[in-house]
Amino acid sequence: MNIPSNETLSRVYGESEQSSARYADLAKKFEELYGHTEAAFFTAPGRTEIIGNHTDHNGGLVLAGSITLDTIGAAAKTGTNVIRILSEGYRELKIDIDNLSEIKKGKGTTALVAGMIEYVLKTGHKIGGFDCYAKTNVIPAAGVSSSASFEMLVMAIINDFFNDGELPCTEYAKAGQYAENVWWFKSSGLMDQMACAVGGPIMLSFKDPDPVYEKVSFSFADGGYSYVITNTGKGHADLSAEYSEIPDEMKMVARTLGGERLCDVTLEDLLANIDKFDNDRAVLRAIHFFEENRRVREVGEAVAAGDIEKVLVLLKESGDSSYKLLQNVYTNVNPTEQKIALALALTELYLKKIGRGICRIHGGGFAGVIAAVVPTENEQEYVDYMARYFGRENVYPMNIRATGAVRL
Repeated sequence: MNIPSNETLSRVYGESEQSSARYADLAKKFEELYGHTEAAFFTAPGRTEIIGNHTDHNGGLVLAGSITLDTIGAAAKTGTNVIRILSEGYRELKIDIDNLSEIKKGKGTTALVAGMIEYVLKTGHKIGGFDCYAKTNVIPAAGVSSSASFEMLVMAIINDFFNDGELPCTEYAKAGQYAENVWWFKSSGLMDQMACAVGGPIMLSFKDPDPVYEKVSFSFADGGYSYVITNTGKGHADLSAEYSEIPDEMKMVARTLGGERLCDVTLEDLLANIDKFDNDRAVLRAIHFFEENRRVREVGEAVAAGDIEKVLVLLKESGDSSYKLLQNVYTNVNPTEQKIALALALTELYLKKIGRGICRIHGGGFAGVIAAVVPTENEQEYVDYMARYFGRENVYPMNIRATGAVRL
């Protein structure tokens, strides 16, 4: 079985030795499990949200990037209407495309895949049976979009095998969002899926039904900084309600002001009608949305001007707003568990000592990951510092990769 070439792997990962071994193991296990002697190989990255925290679901702006951690899969068509996927460390899922109604909605990967299948069929696209063995190094339940990475891998397979590669990234993303909204009952936006599908650093606008995106030239490394995420550990509570309350409260504010989403109204509208609200948190979250959109625009201007220090000032402001206004650093369900707040406090002590860099909540929040931007010469020292508190296996220097969800 031929795995992707070293040239291809170097283009995607910046190296070929480790990634080649990873794909070789993938191919070996795929053949052992499903008996196929030929396979197609796919990759879908995780993502980092650089700025634009919880704005996508209300038609806002985001600067995001795909990361070098990814989900990979070996797959082959079967000529049937049955999809079988085995992800390393999980039980196999098996879905009969003709009998989706037999699958129970709710949590679980089977429901997620069934939701994407239903979207593909409802929108007039094609699908058929295939086998897939997948493995991932995207941190689960930690704000770097392990679910969206898996979703986009599945959509890349469906697009390549059955639709001649004609589906745009927006359809990948909508399928993943549909599955989460309708089959997982989670009020997800489109940012995670778009960043995983497109690849590279991208500026996104979610005001229109089809997200508008533009690839931008941006790198922390070019400015002399490193990007490090720390997985603080998964919270013990089910956080679905906390995640969903953010878009729901923002939309409630928008409806009160005469719109459907906050992109339909303005901060001035809110300030002029603030006496209409008895939900103070919803008002604070709406203020975060409007100010976050401003910051994203200003980051775009700073990136174009090559002003990395201005970018960092705005990222710090964004993180502070998420903490104080959006309020997604810890959950009220278990207020004594504040791993995110602790990681931020520890990082701020370190940054105060060296005099440069910023840190912030990363992704959906409430539990999971923080992001820090530190001078490149301090990267290893910071990794060692955070490893003392959270374990070396949970501190990840990140790179942004250019490749989205594709067949290699």
